[in-house]
Amino acid sequence: MQKNKSEKYNKILNSAGAVFAEYGFYKATISQIAAQAGVADGTLYLYFKNKDDILYQFINFKTHVVFNKMHAAVEKGVNAEDKLRHLIRCHLEEFQNDKNMAIIFQSEVRYLRDIESQIKDISKMYLDLLSDIIEQGQIEGSIRQDLFVGLVKRFILGAVEGVIRTWVSADGRYDLVSMADPLVDLYLRGVKG
Repeated sequence: MQKNKSEKYNKILNSAGAVFAEYGFYKATISQIAAQAGVADGTLYLYFKNKDDILYQFINFKTHVVFNKMHAAVEKGVNAEDKLRHLIRCHLEEFQNDKNMAIIFQSEVRYLRDIESQIKDISKMYLDLLSDIIEQGQIEGSIRQDLFVGLVKRFILGAVEGVIRTWVSADGRYDLVSMADPLVDLYLRGVKG
């Protein structure tokens, strides 16, 4: 019975992602989410309090899955540059593989005050992961030691988010993952000729 509950819960979350991505959070309805999931409207209330709770749990679920994958990817790196390449590639792969998640994170989540603290928590986890990589790179000599870690990690996160936002705006018409190595090269080597 627990497996069926979990399957239905996941199906509703994924359906909500599709509906939120297509219509936007404010225009999406419980009825649309239920129809997409193939369940009755009332069934959603067995798992969620309301539409806000569905979005909150969607973000929690996706964040947990993505961060587990990011940590595993970083662990494969032998030095800071490898770890950074693995992290950025994994980040872009996850968003490319789940376009609905990319749309929600890039176009919806930033504007919803109710989940602002949740977004800060997500950003902090990512920035902490970047801090470890940057500090390792500074010790190894692959990243300049005269740069503030806070500045470097925000530069990296901002660039990755910008690339994802552009990809979402272009309706995913190109390979997002192909941007990973050029991004890391830009971080490590700059634009100087």
